[in-house]
Amino acid sequence: MGMMSEFKEFAMRGNVIDLAVGVVIGAAFGKIVTALVEKIIMPLIGLVTGGLDFSRWSVTLREAVVDAAGKETTPALVLGFGDFINTIIQFVVVAFAIFLVVKAINRVHRKPEEAPAATPEDVLLLREIRDSLKK
Repeated sequence: MGMMSEFKEFAMRGNVIDLAVGVVIGAAFGKIVTALVEKIIMPLIGLVTGGLDFSRWSVTLREAVVDAAGKETTPALVLGFGDFINTIIQFVVVAFAIFLVVKAINRVHRKPEEAPAATPEDVLLLREIRDSLKK
C-alpha cells in the first residue's frame, strides 16, 4: 500500500474528519466568545464597577529610559495582568457555554428503554420450559 493511499485512508476516517470539523467550529466559537466578553460582558462589568477596565490593569516593573533628545532608548517593562483576567473570564464563559450544551444534549439524548422486570409467573413458566427441555 503506497503512502498516498495510506494517507487517504487515514484522512478519510470518520473520527479525523469529526476532529477537523470540531477544530473549525471551536475556532469560530472562540471568536464569538471573545467578542461576547470584550464587547458585552466587560463593558457591563465596567458599568457595574464604575468604569473598571481590566484590560488596562498593569504593573510597571521598569520605567522607559529616555535620552536627552526625548527618544526612548529602552522600553518600559510592564506586566499586563488585566489581559490575563480577561482571558480567565473568557475561559469561564466558554466552560459555562460548553456545560450548557452538554447538559442540553444529555437531556435530549434518550436512554434505552429497560426491559420490564420478570413477573413471578414468567419465572415459573421459564422454569417449566427449561425442565421440559431437559427431559
